Amino acid sequence: MAKKFYVVWQGRETGIFNDWSTCKKHIDGFSGARYKSFKSLAEAEAAFAGQAIASVGRVKKRVSNQTVKTYTVAEIAVMKVDTKIFTDGGCEPNPGKAGSGVAIYRNDRIIELWYGLFNPNGTNNTAELNALHQAMIMAKTELKNGQSVAIFCDSKYSIQCITQWAINWQKKGWKKQGGEIKNLALIKEMFALHQALKANIKVLHVNGHVGVEGNELADRMSIVAIETREREFRRYEKSIDVEAILALRTG
Repeated sequence: MAKKFYVVWQGRETGIFNDWSTCKKHIDGFSGARYKSFKSLAEAEAAFAGQAIASVGRVKKRVSNQTVKTYTVAEIAVMKVDTKIFTDGGCEPNPGKAGSGVAIYRNDRIIELWYGLFNPNGTNNTAELNALHQAMIMAKTELKNGQSVAIFCDSKYSIQCITQWAINWQKKGWKKQGGEIKNLALIKEMFALHQALKANIKVLHVNGHVGVEGNELADRMSIVAIETREREFRRYEKSIDVEAILALRTG
């Protein structure tokens, strides 16, 4: 059977996914879910970015209005940044057992992996936020050591919470039209940290499961967190055998 790529424009997580089971968990039971399969990664990336693909039809307008740019493998590779930090969170099912992972590269070489923050009753969004929070804490240390830093996260929800939406939420007394701000305490803490660091760091979006090595490693660390039920956030002490780690099951 030919391999397919799945674009999710509206779901629990948006992006491009390379297997149906991952796509399905982001759309099952999600009101207004919008998704489509493509025969090649190039078609999927073009559709998700809002480029002209006739088969996307009415979805194109919605996609073209995305406010967070998605960075490709090639763009990440040529980015002149000392330290690149990749984040991911996982939850099985959602809500359910959740964990977070981080992969740190310096001068484009993997140097550290981190995992933990297990929550037996977590959500995917909270796990993603936790991973991004830890990455920002690490970025603060990197900046103090004179390193330039970019953080790569595959959760647009997490990025927009701290870089866009929280600005207006704060102005309105941490309220939003239409209901509760979920994960509010964590978002407040992350927003304050981002405000202090934003002049010196980049928080960028990547698609999950499209071959971005750092994202894939962070994903596997989120699964390690779930399987070990590690509540602290700790460094992965085993040898970093990239091939062996990538062979672990995905989140």
